Amino acid sequence: MQRLQQTLYFILFIGTASLAFASSNPGVDYPVKDTREASAYRGSIAYQNYCVLCHGVNAEGNGRAAKLYNPPPFNLRRSNMSDNYKEQIIRKGGKALGRSEFMPPWAEELTDEQVTDIVNFLRTIAPVAASSVTVTKSSFGN
Repeated sequence: MQRLQQTLYFILFIGTASLAFASSNPGVDYPVKDTREASAYRGSIAYQNYCVLCHGVNAEGNGRAAKLYNPPPFNLRRSNMSDNYKEQIIRKGGKALGRSEFMPPWAEELTDEQVTDIVNFLRTIAPVAASSVTVTKSSFGN
């Protein structure tokens, strides 16, 4: 019981110290929550958690698991697909859109906000996203 109490005090101390540090660190500029910049920042975090294994740290399709797949994961820096298309492929997976079956559907795992955040992050690394691109199955050489 004493060990549990010590552990709880330690956790409480760390939590309090973390809050004190965060509030006393005015040099860090966090983006305002309801901005595209904040969304892209959150998207970079979600990307690191869900996408980096296949698409790689720099989103070039060369993640640690990429060598397991043929075709390899897409180089997201070269994407010219619309935001809507990106949202759909994240939610439904590659197979549902006529792409690689190895791109899993994330609709059950990611919230709508996370999907939007990832798309906004992708805009920062591939800013040429063509919102007017019409996607057809023939766009993929099928």
